[in-house]
Amino acid sequence: MKLQNLSTRTFLRLIVGGASLTSILLLFLLYVFTKDIRVILGGFSVMILLFFWGVIFLHYFQKKLSVFTDGLCRTLDEMMDSTVCPQINYEAETLLARISHRLERLYRVMQETRHKVEEEKAELQSLVSDISHQTKTPIANLKMLNDTMLTRKISEETRKEFLHATASQLDKLDFLIQGMVKTSRLETGVITLEKKETAIADTLVDAINGVLAPMERKHLHLSVNCPENLTISHDSRWTSEALFNLLDNAVKYTPEGGDIHVTVQDWEMYLEIAVTDTGRGVPESVQATIFKRFYREEAVHDVDGIGIGLYLAREIITMQGGYITVESEVGKGSTFSIFLPQR
Repeated sequence: MKLQNLSTRTFLRLIVGGASLTSILLLFLLYVFTKDIRVILGGFSVMILLFFWGVIFLHYFQKKLSVFTDGLCRTLDEMMDSTVCPQINYEAETLLARISHRLERLYRVMQETRHKVEEEKAELQSLVSDISHQTKTPIANLKMLNDTMLTRKISEETRKEFLHATASQLDKLDFLIQGMVKTSRLETGVITLEKKETAIADTLVDAINGVLAPMERKHLHLSVNCPENLTISHDSRWTSEALFNLLDNAVKYTPEGGDIHVTVQDWEMYLEIAVTDTGRGVPESVQATIFKRFYREEAVHDVDGIGIGLYLAREIITMQGGYITVESEVGKGSTFSIFLPQR
């Protein structure tokens, strides 16, 4: 029988039995050499006393071991049920105290892992719900347009209008899916930001190029104040994406002939990139809410959008150690400022 397969109780019994046999053998050898019965009686008396104390020790040890294992199993059960944190006497230096200390650390790790899993599960459910809600309208519109063209006789002019409407809904779906892909990749860590020392002007130009066409259609005036040689450590591609989202919002919510100003200022701790427009503005009561995913004001539902741009911009900037602020007044315009850390 292997030693590791023996129970503690069996092992202790073997030790006591072995000690008893050894004592008897020693008494026999003493009698052979001395031929004195008194030595045998004295040794036998000592052996009886040792056996008596051995039995007491074995009983006490078994009881203590049973109490220890029962307490340990109960603590582990409570930890698995996430009901009780292990109680620790930090002044004690017993084996139980040492084990309890490690169990407390394990409990903390288990709780953090459990909370993280619950948060990720809730986030996933929210994400699926948001996607379902956002895709429902364009898909329903596409089905209606398609059924109309298949089941009714329509003129060539009407057919072209329906095809343009279909293209608009497809563009909305494509924009939604692209935005969700970018957001999910950032949130799940599939895409990591790589910060490099890059001229902020180059990043800003990439963002502005994406809104030149809609700006021209609305006859908006753009002014940019940015030092050409100013560099900062940042992820140029994703920061450009965040800036594009701010500029895209400015273009959408600024009436024709309005103005958009982009200003870059080099502060001691942060680099500020401010996008100011002369649009409709954001009420103060919702300024803390507009960065939520898929949030859109009731007053701007007539403007194309799905409410993901500001959320994505905030995620990108936050992951680089920065933050975004908003200052706005209804009817006068808004200023969205990105702050990127200098170090």
